[in-house]
Amino acid sequence: MAKTLFEKIIDREIPGTIVYEDAQCVAFRDINPAAPVHILLVPRKPIPRLDSASAEDQALLGHLMLTAPKIAAAQGYGDAFRIVINNGAGAGQSVFHLHLHILAGRPLKWPPG
Repeated sequence: MAKTLFEKIIDREIPGTIVYEDAQCVAFRDINPAAPVHILLVPRKPIPRLDSASAEDQALLGHLMLTAPKIAAAQGYGDAFRIVINNGAGAGQSVFHLHLHILAGRPLKWPPG
């Protein structure tokens, strides 16, 4: 199976502005930002969509949720940020490798659209 765009960034086959990484995940700036801070937090394990995750991924999913606030804080927005996960093309997912969008740096309206 061909690597996703995100796997290629993780493997340094294509460039990405990486702002954080550990043994389980990598975070890099979105190339088409929707906010002044728009970072994608991606697990190293290629899970296509959130609904593709299994019980064995529970610790990894928790790690992503606990890592996102640390990344937001490191960017200077620990007190005001949004996390978005799109699940499927109809929800706006365009790269089928689970990822969290970390958005900050401007007022974020509700509902998001």
